[in-house]
Amino acid sequence: MPRTLILGAFLTALFLGGALLSFVWTPYDIELLDIPNRLHAPDAVNWLGTDHLGRDILSMIMMGARTSIAVALLAVGIGMGIGVPLGLTAAARRGSLLDEVIMRGNDLIFAFPSLVIAILITAVFGAGAANAIVAIGIFNIPVFARVTRGAALSFWSRDFILAARAAGKNKARISVEHILPNIANLLIVQGTIQFSLGILAEAALSYIGLGAQPPTASWGRMLADAQTLAALAPHVALIPGLAIVLMVLGLNLMGDGLRDLLDPRIRVART
Repeated sequence: MPRTLILGAFLTALFLGGALLSFVWTPYDIELLDIPNRLHAPDAVNWLGTDHLGRDILSMIMMGARTSIAVALLAVGIGMGIGVPLGLTAAARRGSLLDEVIMRGNDLIFAFPSLVIAILITAVFGAGAANAIVAIGIFNIPVFARVTRGAALSFWSRDFILAARAAGKNKARISVEHILPNIANLLIVQGTIQFSLGILAEAALSYIGLGAQPPTASWGRMLADAQTLAALAPHVALIPGLAIVLMVLGLNLMGDGLRDLLDPRIRVART
């Protein structure tokens, strides 16, 4: 098993475990303010210190992981749920008007930076985690559509696809029964990449006040609150920033490891 996959899975599991644990337990209540103990450095009582309102940073990190993972996971689900069928349809109808409409629609979305689209949607419909999910999910749709179409096209000329067509199967059935299982590994790898980008997008939206709103914890909002306190209490900014870096690093390493594990060409080259 690739070492990158092991390390990436460990980092991802660490934050995922913290997020799941936060549903039943956190060291302290994040809605409990303790102003006299604000900006305390990490110690035996507060392992990661306290923020500008006296809240326990470890508890905030655990709750923030829950927010970031939920937003990114749902956004990737939207992207895959809509983008994959669109990509399969475009590949099955290659060269048709439907193919052109789908791909030009993808190009239109790609013409705008993802963060700009997210800011536009959340600014119009209001700040909040739900709108952030929709905004990030919309950008994921053309990503999965393009990846799916490109991968699917390479299979339509294969002998087993021609045999399926000769057996009387229509294009939709062939796409679901034969094409999709053969490109699933590629979609899984792409999903981990988009998951990490979703974590970054959620943090960016929360940083500028368009993501999850208080009292919901968010790593991006923690960074925004700490930006004027970095010189006074560096741990307040460093810890949520490090959490984002490690989470994204873990997902990217896991994606690379899954690619090495699932790609038959890489396995053959290594043997």
